[in-house]
Amino acid sequence: MEQVTKNVYAETKIRGCNPAYVVTSKGVVVIDTPQLPTHAVRMRKEAESHGEIKYLINTEYHVDHIFGNYYFRGAGIVVAHTETAANFMTVTPEINPYEYAHEAIPTDDPEGEKLWPDEKSYFADPNRPTIVFDHDLTIYVGDHTFELIHTPGHTPGQLAVHIPEERLAVLGDTIFNGVQTWLYASDVDQWIESLDRLKDLDVDHIVPGHGPVCTKHELDVQKAFLLEWIAAVQSAIGRGMSQEECVKHIKDCEFAKRFAVDIGQEYMLEHVIEHNASALYDKLKAK
Repeated sequence: MEQVTKNVYAETKIRGCNPAYVVTSKGVVVIDTPQLPTHAVRMRKEAESHGEIKYLINTEYHVDHIFGNYYFRGAGIVVAHTETAANFMTVTPEINPYEYAHEAIPTDDPEGEKLWPDEKSYFADPNRPTIVFDHDLTIYVGDHTFELIHTPGHTPGQLAVHIPEERLAVLGDTIFNGVQTWLYASDVDQWIESLDRLKDLDVDHIVPGHGPVCTKHELDVQKAFLLEWIAAVQSAIGRGMSQEECVKHIKDCEFAKRFAVDIGQEYMLEHVIEHNASALYDKLKAK
């Protein structure tokens, strides 16, 4: 994993989210877990080489941020927002997150098949959050402070983790740096408000949910991209386009193709654009 600051390590070059861990004088704090089994096992071993894992913080409930919790069972207390806990590995008619996570094994982690749990065993104990909260929360571990800031938008229970001693924040999917943003069920208005709130952070480094480590500049880039999405879909609605016509129009827009989808999912670009446009159309139309 990449050493970002003296005590913070992050992985930004594998399929899934960007998990991280922080070494303190009293143990280790993990932030999100790898979706791919071999990487989850490796990350746990690496983190524990620095000391006992005290906490595991999940920034959201999407499977690429939480599936690897299974491989951290018995290592630290899992912490998340109440919305994340309520939606943790929830199977819906649209998606079974367990099956979705498994789709990546043949292409991105074939060795992980040996570590893959059967569905019944997995859901019996996926390592759910046991400390949950509604707004913000501050945790102190040794010589480090972990400010868990509620930043709804991408998901209702989205969290940012600010570590002032490292002048760094782990923002999860509030930032997609240099890769395609997934809107889907997001509340884009809340997302923009959260980006504005995060501008007050005094940090040198940001670990985004996807893409390379960056600076606060990406807060403005992400906000601008969300505003472009809103403007494009709102314009289509204003011109009387149906949802189907709007989706086709957006798929033809150059701005929507500006970024490729993150590692391992590059082939999904058209799918992401289509579902982004469709979901945003419904939300704006409802207004």
